[in-house]
Amino acid sequence: MNWEVIIPLLVFLVIIFFIGIWSSRKGAKVSGGDFLQDYFLGGRELGGFVLAMTMVATYGSASSFLGGPGTAYTMGFGWVLLAMSQVVTGYFVLMILGKKFAIMARRYQALTLVDFLKARYNSGPVVILSAAAIIIFLFSAMAAQWIGGARLVESLTGMSYHTALFIFAVSVLVYVTIGGFRAVAVTDAVQGAVMVVGTFILLAGVILAGGGVTNIINDLVSENPNLVTPFGADGNLGKAYVSSFWILVGVGVVGLPQIAVRSMSYKSSKSLHRALIIGTVVTGVIMLNMHLIGVFARPILPGIDVGDKVIPLISMEVLPAWLAGIVLAAPMAAIMSTVDSLLILVSSTVVKDVYLNYIKPDASIKAIKRASFGVTAVLGIIVYILALDPPDLLIFLNLFAFGGLEAAFIWPIVLGLYWKYANKYGAIASMITGIGSYIAIHFYNEANGNLFGVHTVTLPVLLSLVAFIVFSLIMKQEAYNYERIRKGEIA
Repeated sequence: MNWEVIIPLLVFLVIIFFIGIWSSRKGAKVSGGDFLQDYFLGGRELGGFVLAMTMVATYGSASSFLGGPGTAYTMGFGWVLLAMSQVVTGYFVLMILGKKFAIMARRYQALTLVDFLKARYNSGPVVILSAAAIIIFLFSAMAAQWIGGARLVESLTGMSYHTALFIFAVSVLVYVTIGGFRAVAVTDAVQGAVMVVGTFILLAGVILAGGGVTNIINDLVSENPNLVTPFGADGNLGKAYVSSFWILVGVGVVGLPQIAVRSMSYKSSKSLHRALIIGTVVTGVIMLNMHLIGVFARPILPGIDVGDKVIPLISMEVLPAWLAGIVLAAPMAAIMSTVDSLLILVSSTVVKDVYLNYIKPDASIKAIKRASFGVTAVLGIIVYILALDPPDLLIFLNLFAFGGLEAAFIWPIVLGLYWKYANKYGAIASMITGIGSYIAIHFYNEANGNLFGVHTVTLPVLLSLVAFIVFSLIMKQEAYNYERIRKGEIA
């Protein structure tokens, strides 16, 4: 083992652990309904910097720091261009949700996204569909992060994949289970700062090792001219696919529960406005730097078989061992920050939206705390089992989860906030249409190539919008007619 690389990472993990302990002690001072608000929403006390960083760190995951650069290594500058469509993500989410979502969430006393949907639509089926979508698709997303963390530890230490997976899983589970959302948000702020610094150091190291940007570009052109075009190494990034990809990583991100819930958690409008600026700048820096590193690494380390290993391998190639250990805390931070956020989201769905709504509404505070800690730990163990047999490129597992969540939630959230005619029938139809069509088109595309050349999420998002509007208006008219019949105005 290369202890010069491993020791800085171990120090990083210890720091994160103690932040979890501190958060646990702060959270231990609250009780009753305040415990749920603190454990699952951080007491709605996030400032601008922490809000921005927790959004960036939650969104910037193993895909951004391992899978994305690995795909850029394979496809070239076309994937860098695709990745940059994510720059406006945080700004877009906070502008669309922002104040209105936070105000309505406080009015409804909602602690989770499902809480909000339950209060807005007053419908049991909406709650069940929402909880099912979150649990099913976020298991895929969490598995992708577990895999990314394990591959990082595997690349650094030479351990077997399964041993590395076990070490990573235990590290994350301890501080998330103990600290809850507050630990997640505060550690995200630390991890976000590590990400930014790490990307600059590694990009500089790669450029120097490659003999400068001009030399690297010439090497890429010599190998395959398509690597420096927008269309990918094999020319398979068509205009329709590239354009529609923005729905997945731009517009559709509003529908991601792990991102949307952060719009409930800030303490003031000033915090929101500061987060808009900080989040956009930090996202741009991270996405550009990491994906450029992936492409630039190709001439320096040709022939890497598993794309997800590009970042750890190039770090150890171009940096001194001790500095590589510090820099590789960035992808570790990205992975851990996304894992913890997804874990706490799925835990809140099970505890708050299923257990307290339908199983034991009168549960004692002690029972709620025990259920919260226990469910979080059990979920982590289940994801660990799912991650034992990983795919070659985890980015596509992560994007599958993103698309499914967006197809399910984007219109019930957005139209629920901004359209007065939105009702439970439209929400139910939209969620069923979105989830059903997304899964069907995903498997069709796997077998036959992308339908109409666009990304899988495009048609489900459009179909779910049509279903929402049509069913909301039809049932609005039916309800109106029923009321008139009841009053004797019509036969």
